Amino acid sequence: MNINKNKIILSLEDTKISNHLPIVVFGGINVLEDYDTTAMVCEKFITITKKLNMSFIFKASFDKANRSSIYSYRGPGLKKSIEIFSKIKSKFNVKIMTDIHEPNQAHKIAEVVDIIQIPAFLARQTDLIQSAAQTNKIINIKKPQFISPEQIYYIVEKIIQSGNSKIILCERGTTFGYNNLIVDMLGLDTMKKISGGYPVMLDITHALQMREKFSPISHGKISQIHVLARSGVAVGISSILIETHPEPKKARCDGPCALPLKNLELLLTEIKHIDNIVKSIV
Repeated sequence: MNINKNKIILSLEDTKISNHLPIVVFGGINVLEDYDTTAMVCEKFITITKKLNMSFIFKASFDKANRSSIYSYRGPGLKKSIEIFSKIKSKFNVKIMTDIHEPNQAHKIAEVVDIIQIPAFLARQTDLIQSAAQTNKIINIKKPQFISPEQIYYIVEKIIQSGNSKIILCERGTTFGYNNLIVDMLGLDTMKKISGGYPVMLDITHALQMREKFSPISHGKISQIHVLARSGVAVGISSILIETHPEPKKARCDGPCALPLKNLELLLTEIKHIDNIVKSIV
């Protein structure tokens, strides 16, 4: 990791992650369903990002432990997911990010993934953060929906005091009344400054969640994904997180917030153009 005038650069082999460098695409599916769907999505991301000369890191969850309903699909579990992740890494030679929910998952998943994500609902759980930090992997910490951008400082401090300074900060919206999320664009800039320049990511799919009253599943404002992506990238951030699905209506988790895979190239092309302009003038 290099620190230069509050411009922190995280290195993952050839991939450089920093707020002032070309934007990195984190993308994939919300939760692992099966190998074939996972491979299809990963291959599509790789094809498009190579065409656009963008760095790419694959993302998928192996367990959605924070589902609202006891009947909701959670994922294939740790053992099966490690097998899927290993096959994806072997076939596509791609870096992988996934999230953990329990401290004892950290070192097991670190054997196959490159970045560990802390879910927003769990980002104040000290034991979980310490376990993830001690793997010495890059830690992507999702800012909880219920805290201010300034409060991210204390989460960063926990990771650093655990012996790890490889940190990404991810915005995924702030609770605004009941069942609604708002992305504070000024908050993205605040997080960069409060943390001393750590890379900031915007999760543009989870930030579009919109829960209906009494519904056990999240609905979404996917029609506004281009507006949100353009706005976030214009702030000057390190990376963007996009969840897709070949058939969102058949997705087993957060389908209403998933970008149809067929629409991915258009969105990434827009992101690329805006990022080039922003990074050329700051």
